[in-house]
Amino acid sequence: MKVIFLDHDGVICLAQQWGSRFKKKGFNRSRSTPLDHRMDNFDPTAIAVLRRILDKTDAEIVVSSDWRKFGTLEQMQEMYVTRGIKPPIGVTPFLENCEVPNGFIWSRDVDLEQTRSLEILQWLKDHPEVTHWVAVDDLDMSLRETSKFTWGLENFVCTPRSREGIKQSGIADKILKFIL
Repeated sequence: MKVIFLDHDGVICLAQQWGSRFKKKGFNRSRSTPLDHRMDNFDPTAIAVLRRILDKTDAEIVVSSDWRKFGTLEQMQEMYVTRGIKPPIGVTPFLENCEVPNGFIWSRDVDLEQTRSLEILQWLKDHPEVTHWVAVDDLDMSLRETSKFTWGLENFVCTPRSREGIKQSGIADKILKFIL
C-alpha cells in the first residue's frame, strides 16, 4: 500500500483560505455541525494537484493535520468527499498514543515537528503493509542528525510557501519520487 501523510494548512488549505470557515452559512463550532462547515476551504488548484498525484500513484491519504482533533475519521472522510477528494483511510495517532524512543531529546524550537514526525512513524509501525509513503507538510520534519540524537522523516516533502502549498513548482514531482 502507498500512503500520503497529508497536512492541511499550508499544503492544501492555503493562507488565502485561512478563516474562510467564519464566512460559511451555518458556521458553528458544535461537533454536530458538519465538519465541512467548521473547517476552512481547500485551494481548488492544490486539490487538482493532489488528485493528479492520487490518480497517478493509487496512494491512500492518512491525515496528519491538526484538523484531526476537530472531527472523527468518518467526518473527515465526508468532508473530503464533499470537496471532491478521495477520502482518507485514517488519521495519525496523537502523541500520547505513540511510543517515544528512550532518550528522545525534545527541542522547544521544533516540538510540533518532532511530535508530528513521531505520530507518523507510529502509524507506519502499526501498518506494516505500507510499501511506499511520503509525508507532506509545511512544518519541516526532514531528517536531522545531531551529535546526540537523530529525528525526523526520510520520506518528507516540505511546502514552505503557505500561499502555494502543494501547487508550488516541483512539489508534486518530489512527492511522486517517494511513492511511484
